[in-house]
Amino acid sequence: MAVSRSELPSRAYDAIVVGSGISGGWAAKELTEKGLKTLVLEAGPPIVPARDYAEHVPAHALSYRGFANRRALNREQPVQSQTGACDEWASKFFVNDRENPYSYDPKAPFAWIRGRHVGGRSIMWGRQVYRWSDLDFEANARENIAVDWPIRYADIAPWYTYVEKFIGVSGQAEGLAHLPDGEFLPPMQLNCAEMHVRDAMTKRWRGERVLTVGRCAVLTRPHEGRAPCHYCGPCHRGCITHSYFSSVGSTLPAASATGRLTLRPNSVVAEVMYDERTDRATGVRAVDAETLAPLEFRARVIFLCASALESARILLNSKTSRFPTGLGNSSGELGRNVMDHVFGAGASGTLPGMDNRKTFGNRPNGAYVPRFRNVTENHPDFLRGYGFQGGGGRSSWLRGMRTPGFGAAFKDSLLSELGPWEMDFGGFGECLPRPDNFVALHPTLKDKWGIPALHVQCTFGPNERAILKDMRVTAAEILEAAGAKDIKTSDDELPPGLCIHEMGTARMGRDPRTSVLNGWNQSHDVPNLFVTDGACMTSSGNQNPSITYMALTARACDYAVGRLKRGEI
Repeated sequence: MAVSRSELPSRAYDAIVVGSGISGGWAAKELTEKGLKTLVLEAGPPIVPARDYAEHVPAHALSYRGFANRRALNREQPVQSQTGACDEWASKFFVNDRENPYSYDPKAPFAWIRGRHVGGRSIMWGRQVYRWSDLDFEANARENIAVDWPIRYADIAPWYTYVEKFIGVSGQAEGLAHLPDGEFLPPMQLNCAEMHVRDAMTKRWRGERVLTVGRCAVLTRPHEGRAPCHYCGPCHRGCITHSYFSSVGSTLPAASATGRLTLRPNSVVAEVMYDERTDRATGVRAVDAETLAPLEFRARVIFLCASALESARILLNSKTSRFPTGLGNSSGELGRNVMDHVFGAGASGTLPGMDNRKTFGNRPNGAYVPRFRNVTENHPDFLRGYGFQGGGGRSSWLRGMRTPGFGAAFKDSLLSELGPWEMDFGGFGECLPRPDNFVALHPTLKDKWGIPALHVQCTFGPNERAILKDMRVTAAEILEAAGAKDIKTSDDELPPGLCIHEMGTARMGRDPRTSVLNGWNQSHDVPNLFVTDGACMTSSGNQNPSITYMALTARACDYAVGRLKRGEI
């Protein structure tokens, strides 16, 4: 793919895409395949899989044997290292917190986990993909919360299908109206513990609570020139066979194959340029991340795909006389309604029996329990709901790191004496949109490139806390129904942001007075400006959101190109 580190020739592009991750990669693919000469600007460096991916690098080949330089992590990445994926192998995929500062009230911490490099967080993401349904799209209107989504499931369903067919999703059809089935590759197998719990749930709840294998963007057979997963396990370190979906392995190569893509890494976008005479965005201003030189790029249409908070930051910093509080902010909603899934609560227990069974390989997936609260009956304590992710397993040889012993007999025992089967469930719950959860430009704090940093104000409210409480109760109920012993409930009391599903800040809606974007992810105020990352979300659902971002992006690109070719934007 075309990569240039020098200033680009002064020629016009049809489209500029800011960000090269989940949404940006899809925007690049769709716009170039529809005939637009497209410039993708990525704030961080390029990624070379053969050099940068480390999923097969053994711990003994690392300087700190997999334990990382904790002093350096505490100094350079104190926020990023709160997620377990920021380890000695993969810390290079997470930002330097000193170079990328932000602020929050110490009494209301927010963990902003970021990746600035070509591919963004599509390299480290959890790969779980679940469609929304009208249970989600109609929730705000049904409960008179925030504003109504301007779309319904029927509007996005064809685009879910379109995305799934390209990225490859393994999963099991279950026929649930509130978790629609998709275009699935063969599912990964549940292990014996998970099947035991599934059968116990079926017997006890008769379809109200269901356990299935996770629906994940990991291949179980060859697909689109990519090899199936070989179950090595540590996906967050990269995948040299491109067996899980990432923009580096899928959408960006597809865009490059058109001959219409220019990808420029190390380009930190600061603001969108706007012409008040034409009422159109004209391009973007940026900073070269390596030389600190100012840059300008121009295009007929702009797609912001920089992540929910980063896209809001760019727009807030794009002030004009017409938009003194940020470009496209006539509604006053820009930066507001920050959401992240509430998680970290659940239960675990041991399952007697099955001592002659063990797993093989490292399946990059788990078990999934779809939402069952507030589906057919209203819960008295909270709105919306949650799903469980988890799985079953036995202690592996890795326990030798914390077990005294030495020699051949000790090593043999690590492989033969595996201990009992254990099962755990962790909930992922919906966060309600609230205007008092917001981001704003910090008055003095700036990043390494001189761009104003964000201040983040985000807390979980009574509804989210009630969901966390119920997660513990129902996870324990499920384990008890399966005959588990030593059941322990937990709540890690994790701050917003750490689920890495941040959403909101430029919500879609029907009314320009109460929303930033319309039903096509198009700015109400600036017709050639589109935002298709997590910023656009009007509510958060409880499902992992990335496939919804991808589907919305493909849909918005189709709309934008059509209008552009008709001369309407």
